[in-house]
Amino acid sequence: MTSTSTAPIVITPPPLDRSRHAAPQVFERLREAIITMQLTPGTVLSRAELALQFGLSQTPIRDALMKLGEEGLVDIFPQHATVVRAVDIAMARQAHFLRRSIELEIVHTLAAAPNPALIVRLQASIAKQKILADSEDYSEFVEADQAFHRQMYEAANIPDLWAMVRRHSGHLDRLRALHVPIPGKARAVLRDHIAIVDAIAAGDPIAAQDALRTHLSNTLSHLDDIRERFPHYLKD
Repeated sequence: MTSTSTAPIVITPPPLDRSRHAAPQVFERLREAIITMQLTPGTVLSRAELALQFGLSQTPIRDALMKLGEEGLVDIFPQHATVVRAVDIAMARQAHFLRRSIELEIVHTLAAAPNPALIVRLQASIAKQKILADSEDYSEFVEADQAFHRQMYEAANIPDLWAMVRRHSGHLDRLRALHVPIPGKARAVLRDHIAIVDAIAAGDPIAAQDALRTHLSNTLSHLDDIRERFPHYLKD
């Protein structure tokens, strides 16, 4: 069982946008903190503490925590506590299957009819990722990685599927957050992205799919290494 942490919860986002409903914003902030492992497995999330920190009543905090529970990122024990859940390997594998199935079709579609403007945007994204990798800014690198993939969903005219994939990818993204700082991982991501874009630009759907398979399998193929480094964060 994952040990729990009772250290003060520290989320340091910009102030909430008072023109929007509070609960979705609290959810977004907490989800990001969980995905990036700022809030690690076992961390206790206190409604009262979060309400004080965000300057809100406990109602939007409760709603945000319930939505995190629906995504399987926290365990809610009524009248007791809400605890950040360990990274669930089974859920990560399912998210990987979903994402791979969709993105294999995306890169095939994009490579079958290459769009020069898209190629330029993807190459610019890779250039940004390289700068972030060089500076070892891994949290920003992961965001740039996500933006790279989102661009392909948008180019394939299926942006709603990106939102769906994101909702189901919390545990997979947490594994990647643990994996990216491991030496060599960021460089491997860059090589894979370059291979995907080169295949799309060349109009080679099969090569694009091969490059994508390699790319998306990387984190799960290093699961033993991640487990050895972070044994208390994972649950089989």
